[in-house]
Amino acid sequence: MARINFDLDVLRTFVTGIELGSFARAADRLGRSTSAVSAQLKKLEEQAGTPVLRREGRGMALTEAGETLLGYARRLLELNDEAAGALRGGSLEGRVRLGLQEDFGETLLPAVLARFARAHPKVRIEVRTARNQQLIEGVRNGELDLALAWETGERTPHMERIGAVAQCWIGALDAVPSLGAEPLPLVMLEAPCLLRSAATAALDRAGIAWRVAFTSAGLSGIWVAVGAGLGVGLRTPIGLPASVERLDAERAGLPMMAPLGLCLHRSEAEPEAVVERLRELLQEGVAELLESPAIR
Repeated sequence: MARINFDLDVLRTFVTGIELGSFARAADRLGRSTSAVSAQLKKLEEQAGTPVLRREGRGMALTEAGETLLGYARRLLELNDEAAGALRGGSLEGRVRLGLQEDFGETLLPAVLARFARAHPKVRIEVRTARNQQLIEGVRNGELDLALAWETGERTPHMERIGAVAQCWIGALDAVPSLGAEPLPLVMLEAPCLLRSAATAALDRAGIAWRVAFTSAGLSGIWVAVGAGLGVGLRTPIGLPASVERLDAERAGLPMMAPLGLCLHRSEAEPEAVVERLRELLQEGVAELLESPAIR
């Protein structure tokens, strides 16, 4: 029986299309035409010897064989990318000091750090989770090499905007807040907090009375309080637990919120190779996160 040698480029198109929920978006992301992507998917099914996709409405869904292949494809691509990274910078040594919002601690950080550590085992990474202003000050003071922070209009000498995330009102599952005579109960992080300020300012502009019903020093307290029905909060879709859900702002009578920009700050114009490599991985990780169906 002839061996099957899957084409990694074809597997990357397959995985990207599934993760983005659309092969048209995958074509745009990978810089290919839709006809080229269709040809790759046809080639993949020929290599697999069985259908991996089936039509579902106007889109495509995985077959049972496709679900099996998807897991292996992700592992093959991750190993390929790690090998390429190791060859490009296997001798990297030193230290990188990274700062980021708590929001990314469970969704972005583990995957990025795992990839970096496997490819560059001699590099020591120091991670600090903090509020926005602390992260920016850390970069300015030379205490952090890189910082992933929300866009506030406050600039640092070497920063780049790498995306935007929706701001959404959140509440307990199947609970719609009542905007009656009582002030709207809010669940918020301790001040100063960018989203806390954005929420109260938007409610004030809309003429909606509010009160802070619960304050927490960290996100875990926010999830517990909102999930318990103590009030509503304003967050992004990143890292939302199953105990809370995004509210339909129009249905709930709450203000529509503009997306929140995301910036990557660095302390040096031309950072050391270890810092630059981590910056590349962070950008890749953020792009993948922001294009996932759960965040869009």
